[in-house]
Amino acid sequence: MENLAVKKVFNVSLLRRIFTFAVPYRRSFYMSMFLTVLLAVISPMRPYLIQLTVDKYIAGQLMEMLIGVTVIQILLLLIETVMRFYFSYLTNWLGQSVVKDLRVAVYKRIVHLNLAFFDITPIGTLTTRTINDIEAINDVFSEGLISIVADMLMIIAILGVMFLADWRLTLISLSPFPILIVATYVFKESVNKSFYKVRNAVSALNAFVQEHLTGVAIVQAFSAEKREFAKFKTINKEHRTANVEAIFAYSVFFPIVEIILAISLGLMVWWGANQVLNYEVSQGVMIAFIMYLNMLFRPLRMLADKFNTLQMGMVASERVFRIMDSEDHIDDSGTKDASAMKGAITFDHVWFAYKDADYVLKDINFHASQGETIAIVGHTGSGKTTIISILNRLYEIQKGRILMDGTDLKDYSLRSLRSKIGVVLQDVFLFAGSVYENITLRNTGITREQVEQAARLIGMHEFIMQLPGGYDYQVMERGSTLSLGQRQLISFVRALLYDPAILILDEATSSVDTESETLIQHAIDKLIADRTSIVIAHRLSTISKASKIIVLDKGEIREMGTHEELLKLGGFYYKLHSMQFKQAGVA
Repeated sequence: MENLAVKKVFNVSLLRRIFTFAVPYRRSFYMSMFLTVLLAVISPMRPYLIQLTVDKYIAGQLMEMLIGVTVIQILLLLIETVMRFYFSYLTNWLGQSVVKDLRVAVYKRIVHLNLAFFDITPIGTLTTRTINDIEAINDVFSEGLISIVADMLMIIAILGVMFLADWRLTLISLSPFPILIVATYVFKESVNKSFYKVRNAVSALNAFVQEHLTGVAIVQAFSAEKREFAKFKTINKEHRTANVEAIFAYSVFFPIVEIILAISLGLMVWWGANQVLNYEVSQGVMIAFIMYLNMLFRPLRMLADKFNTLQMGMVASERVFRIMDSEDHIDDSGTKDASAMKGAITFDHVWFAYKDADYVLKDINFHASQGETIAIVGHTGSGKTTIISILNRLYEIQKGRILMDGTDLKDYSLRSLRSKIGVVLQDVFLFAGSVYENITLRNTGITREQVEQAARLIGMHEFIMQLPGGYDYQVMERGSTLSLGQRQLISFVRALLYDPAILILDEATSSVDTESETLIQHAIDKLIADRTSIVIAHRLSTISKASKIIVLDKGEIREMGTHEELLKLGGFYYKLHSMQFKQAGVA
């Protein structure tokens, strides 16, 4: 599990990269910055007008001027309210627009990463990156940098006006500020640490919940609910503790700010009252200063929190950009079109390792001519499934070459290559949606008639029509409402519909009932006709008619030949066959 370490360095280059996503919305960004300047100028005007009203128009009993300045104040308040609304809306709109674009870019990157990345990265962590972390980047715009700039400009403007009005009264009023600075720093550091703990806890929760909901059947089957629930409670408690620490910091900091504000007001009134009595400070200035102090403390109260928000947004962006910068992707620089592919396959001294030099495939050499059926057998872990994974370029090989029709796989574009390879796995994954959507994978270029024709060809149409709603029957997540055999038959229709030149069947008849196996075998016969096929099977009886059988053991080819040739050889395949025959006899 990836954990965040507390960082104190303000990464300018990272912030600059975040703002590159705002380039398409530069007008909105510039407008929001323009509004920050206007608001900084307008905000101190109202207290000044009140000062003017008290000292000149009320004291001089100039009623006509008093009405006029009151109307101006109301208009100014309305203008400021509208500008603040527009500023808030604009910064949030900008943040959400950037989040939308960034989420698209991250998701696009994730779906193009190779499977090696997913082997070591929990899905729940990627969910956190795509949703929670990117949402935190929105705060960089709505509550982060732009808002901080606006608050800083307002503080500078108010302080400037205060010093111009009476520098001595200003210094007296701001004398408790060192206490506020210390309190703000302590608050910032405390909340910063808490926020890091919260982000780590959220990531851990997402990963745990996603993993255990996916594997809930295993948890229940082994009566592990109490143990797993205890783990969940521990992670959830860590999440709560981190949030409570942040809440405690807020609960302490904000009352301290209010106390400091009260002290500042008290000092101002104490010193200012004497000056008023001595006619050195006007009553209007005193009233205006009360407003100035309230306006000054409002942004100061939130500034430390906004700095933390900005920093957490940058931390989130760092984690998101780490995914975007990941080198765990398949090179898609090939340009050759595979639409005319015939299906001849050649493995030329292929070596492959999932990690470093721990090779799971060692010097694999074989050739499959167009239309041939190649079967691959071997014990679990011998490398059978790995062969089809590298054939699809889900992983990159370290040594050797894989050729399709005499052309290196890397010379084909990935999209073109994979469109000509149909895969039917043992564990078929179906998405939540209709049967029709699962067959077409939401390809709008495929018609209902084409789907029905493909289903009829392999004898699947009648079964689908028996479902409530037929092709519109809603399949639950992972196809849980269908049997394994039914899910495999749907995947056969999908494979046939895309008319691949090469068909890969990964133990497609294992773990199904006899009736389903008969239907599946019929579907296989239809599918492999005139196609190059690679069949992986534990049941040797299902591959006896293969053109060539490859026997794998610990990543190496031990034997190769037809069913009869390998039996006569009396070697590894003969032993596997005899073992299964004895087991079948016992059964």
